[in-house]
Amino acid sequence: MEVSCLELALEGERLCKVGDYRAGVSFFEAAIQVGTEDLQVLSAIYSQLGNAYFHLHDYAKALEFHRHDLTLTRTIGDLLGEAKASGNLGNTLKVLGRFDEAVVCCQRHLDIARDINDKVGHARALYNFGNVYHAKGKSICWSGAEPGDFPEEVMVALRKAAEYYEANLAIVKELGDRAAQGRTYGNLGNTYYLLGSFRKAVASHEQRLLIAKEFGDRSAERRAYCNLGNAYIFLGEFEVAAEHYKRTLQLARQLKDRAVEAQACYSLGNTFTLLQDYERAIDYHLKHLIIAQDLNDRIGEGRACWSLGNAYTALGNHDQAMHFAEKHLEICKETGDRSGELTARMNVSDLQTVLGLSYSTNNSTISENTDIDYNLHGELYITRLLLTVCMTGLFFYVHVFVLYQRLSPDMLGDEGFFDLLSRFQSNRMDDQRCSIQDKGSRLSLSSGRRVEESAAAGGSLPGLRLHQNSNQAVLSHLMANADNAEPDDDFFDMLVKCQGSRLDDQRCAPPPPPVRGPTIPDEDFFSLIMRSQAKRIDEQRVTLPSAANATARPSSSSSSNKH
Repeated sequence: MEVSCLELALEGERLCKVGDYRAGVSFFEAAIQVGTEDLQVLSAIYSQLGNAYFHLHDYAKALEFHRHDLTLTRTIGDLLGEAKASGNLGNTLKVLGRFDEAVVCCQRHLDIARDINDKVGHARALYNFGNVYHAKGKSICWSGAEPGDFPEEVMVALRKAAEYYEANLAIVKELGDRAAQGRTYGNLGNTYYLLGSFRKAVASHEQRLLIAKEFGDRSAERRAYCNLGNAYIFLGEFEVAAEHYKRTLQLARQLKDRAVEAQACYSLGNTFTLLQDYERAIDYHLKHLIIAQDLNDRIGEGRACWSLGNAYTALGNHDQAMHFAEKHLEICKETGDRSGELTARMNVSDLQTVLGLSYSTNNSTISENTDIDYNLHGELYITRLLLTVCMTGLFFYVHVFVLYQRLSPDMLGDEGFFDLLSRFQSNRMDDQRCSIQDKGSRLSLSSGRRVEESAAAGGSLPGLRLHQNSNQAVLSHLMANADNAEPDDDFFDMLVKCQGSRLDDQRCAPPPPPVRGPTIPDEDFFSLIMRSQAKRIDEQRVTLPSAANATARPSSSSSSNKH
């Protein structure tokens, strides 16, 4: 018995609902091969096939089928279908970095939802708008500036994102959709974080946390705790941040997510570094190191070794510090991390000075030098903590560091490094920006105006079957609806204009980040430390021991922070 197009499509839908998108695609493609005269069924297949390809990260194919869906829904006068197709197309264009085109599609989605008084669609369109502007803001190169201090074009995009999220929130609250509220609060919190509105970010993430607990969504709860921790770091409330990271760690363990567990340990280790509780920092960095080794994450392992070397230096345990500095250097060489290798060599050189050793990592020769100045350990730790953020890929920090080492304190003062860093950074916007030349297919939607060609040309609308006895009736139906679609032409005209004026800075993406292992959080914590420390160098500076106690190992300065 021959299987119908509809039966194949229903099986594809079932498979996609359980997350088996690849199998779902096979059934949808088979349904298109069988074909159908039912234009509503064909539209549904296009829509779901586009979504399945989106989940499989095949965005070119997703774009193709959402484009087919938009063309078809326009021509048959299905406004609700056209709105959904526009929204799906907008989301796909957003992922591809084609933000201006995505905005046009989102606007069409929004206009239709308003016209037909579809509040659910209205809310979704606003949410999609927020996502597009949020992604656009994040995509523009900002040369390592801290949240709230990005270029104006970034801030404009992020402010628009916040406005759309707030508008969405008003509607989903009216609809009583708590799940949608939770998603919006999370995105709104992330947007306020980037805008530098950390109190607002905290308020949003606390609401996200509350709703996640209502639904028993431990993954969302874990993300909310992590985001709260990040916000509290920027508010300078490190103890509060640590408590939120501890809850992140507990939930990661409950979820049996080893990579996220390691990320939480990484964040906790660095938070206790900010609190100068180096013994606790070491404990968490060792936990991170063990998991990174178990998961064969060499990059994460190297980052853990870097952190451990610094923490042991701060405690005056230079033998252990040298062990981890060596290991860090070895891993950086292995992974091809050039900036990390420079940092590791600098750390080894610093420790040579402290230990009074002439050291070679190639032949492992060590010779004693009796002129040892143990007073250096605290100062070396702080300068390394603040300066070796070149691990994040900001290579030029190394050069600034070298210059800073050679200038006297009288010339720069306590805040001199950051002033110098700002001067270097302010002139490097062009160097940090990079253009992505999009040579992919353009969004050719003007074919919707020539429906007779779409219907007659075999592959223009795949899966459309016009048999002899119904050919003329279906063609007449398509033509009649196309003739009534004049107002929609403005939508396609806008898309064509967007495609013709995509400036390089609109297509700009951030410099490719250094390769990140699965145990390293998305937010590079070394950069986070440097930013939060920039205005606190005096209170974070380790006091050097007196000459009389120069050779004595200092006690941890963090004993009062233990809780």
